[in-house]
Amino acid sequence: MEQRSAVFVILFALITILILYSSNSANEVFHYGSLRVHSRRPFNLRKWSMTDGYVPILGNKTLPSRCHQCVIVTSSSHLLGTKLGPEIEQAECTIRMNDAPTTGYSADVGNKTTFRVVAHSSVFRVLRKPQEFINRTPEVVFIFWGPPDKMQKPQGSHVRVIQQTGLLFPNLEAYAVSPGRMRQFDDLFRGETGKDREKSHSWLSTGWFTMVIAVELCDHVHVYGMVPPDYCSQRSRLQRMPYHYYEPKGPDECVTYIQNEHSRKGHHHRFITEKRVFSSWAQLYGITFSHPSWT
Repeated sequence: MEQRSAVFVILFALITILILYSSNSANEVFHYGSLRVHSRRPFNLRKWSMTDGYVPILGNKTLPSRCHQCVIVTSSSHLLGTKLGPEIEQAECTIRMNDAPTTGYSADVGNKTTFRVVAHSSVFRVLRKPQEFINRTPEVVFIFWGPPDKMQKPQGSHVRVIQQTGLLFPNLEAYAVSPGRMRQFDDLFRGETGKDREKSHSWLSTGWFTMVIAVELCDHVHVYGMVPPDYCSQRSRLQRMPYHYYEPKGPDECVTYIQNEHSRKGHHHRFITEKRVFSSWAQLYGITFSHPSWT
């Protein structure tokens, strides 16, 4: 009996320690709206080296270094019905993300694509539709991002697939974010938010990579379709907006944002926190937003 009592006491102590540890660890997780107040000068993204940041997957080209005026066309359903296609077509450089199509949506989102930023998780969705993403806009430059084990040659499995696709489409121009630049993206996130990405169980979104790349490449950036950071706290709960314009039956935009911002189990994107960072960059880097406007 004494031995059993001792075992129960030890188990109770271990459970108590685990609960306290979990409670303390929760402080590393993002809470809605949390953002660091800067006590130092911010990063200057325009001083980052383009040559070191992006590694050619096909050939030995270097990433085109400059556009005066760029637009980012998000994948948001806020763009549906806007008839922005002709306006977007006039932009010097147009940046799109992942597998957001233009076929069937060009009246609202245009067709022109100068750069397409693609996450490692979207590589196969993009490459299995070459008529949409490669042939439709043959001048497009692909920038793939992801962990080094997937996106760095020669061992990266995704790199081999991209190289094989390049044999079929010789005009394909593709780059991977270098391991050093991936670390810089993490350092930037920590510097802007005060949170360590890994310890806070956070994933950077393709929107985060796209915004930073746009600031590196472009003198002025205009973003179509991205909602401001306080949008979901003000939106009527009865109003539903699909997360992607090309998935009308997909998840609701605000439900996706808020669930990811609050979630503590597993890894999640911190969309709202990222938007707060973008808001702080707007004046610094000449970024403007519309549909909806952030002003």
